[in-house]
Amino acid sequence: MTDGRSWQGNWKVRLYERVRERGHTSLSDFANSRPTVPLQKLASELGKDDVAVIQVFHGLLSEAAHRRQVTRLLRDVFARELAGDFPEGWPVITDEATRFQVIKLIARLGAFTPETHEARVTRAGDSLLASPPPPGWHPLGPDDELLLMILPDDEA
Repeated sequence: MTDGRSWQGNWKVRLYERVRERGHTSLSDFANSRPTVPLQKLASELGKDDVAVIQVFHGLLSEAAHRRQVTRLLRDVFARELAGDFPEGWPVITDEATRFQVIKLIARLGAFTPETHEARVTRAGDSLLASPPPPGWHPLGPDDELLLMILPDDEA
């Protein structure tokens, strides 16, 4: 969590300078080199005190939109956040507390979703809740077979 310094100055320039300092040509390249690292940890790696998660996501979304790969980015974010929330993979949902954790994960993806993709992400979340993946399912990135099935690449 940042203390407000993340919005001081030209944050986009600062973000991309940090990416280049780490030997990457784009924010996507930086993120792809860490396939299951949650966005919060990526932001922290780039600047614990002056880079916010939403800035990292905004940069990734801008790059994905340019490549017409927003849906792929959303699958990527889901895989990252699942790995952060459930390091052992998809949980066995045996109680309301676990179900609530899963719903929070899905809702967080919805919060990151651009309006153009909201209906598709809602359907994907509904699908995961109605027919959960096997316990321990751990997508390693956006090209996971199940993620591709529930959130295919057809751009909105």
